[in-house]
Amino acid sequence: MEKPFTGGCACGEIRYSIAGQPLFSNHCQCRDCQRESGSGHGSYMTFARAGVTVTGEARHWDMIADSGNAKTRGFCTQCGVPVYLTFAAMPDIFTIRAASLDEPARYKPQVVTYAARGHEWDRLDPDLPRFEGMPPG
Repeated sequence: MEKPFTGGCACGEIRYSIAGQPLFSNHCQCRDCQRESGSGHGSYMTFARAGVTVTGEARHWDMIADSGNAKTRGFCTQCGVPVYLTFAAMPDIFTIRAASLDEPARYKPQVVTYAARGHEWDRLDPDLPRFEGMPPG
């Protein structure tokens, strides 16, 4: 049996455990991720929702993605740390912020998304494939 991916917020109020391997891992340079992270990008891992267990109380904030669909960001009501995202158009997936992992070294980015919105000062691995927006399905 594979070791689950575990993590949560800074204060420990929100915890997750995820069975299975990530479906997709990316650095996203869209403006929403820049604003939320306070840096030039956000780093994420996306999993099948069926393998996810979350404990603790999260507050949710909805925003509209470039696709026109709602994406919901879950963050801790105590420490304010953003932990995960869900997508109305894709209810079977669950996305975590890589920095929320108990073992961040398990994060292995595959691509850079929304590279068109990146900043010169945000230098990401030049060997990663880059997409102007989201890669095609």
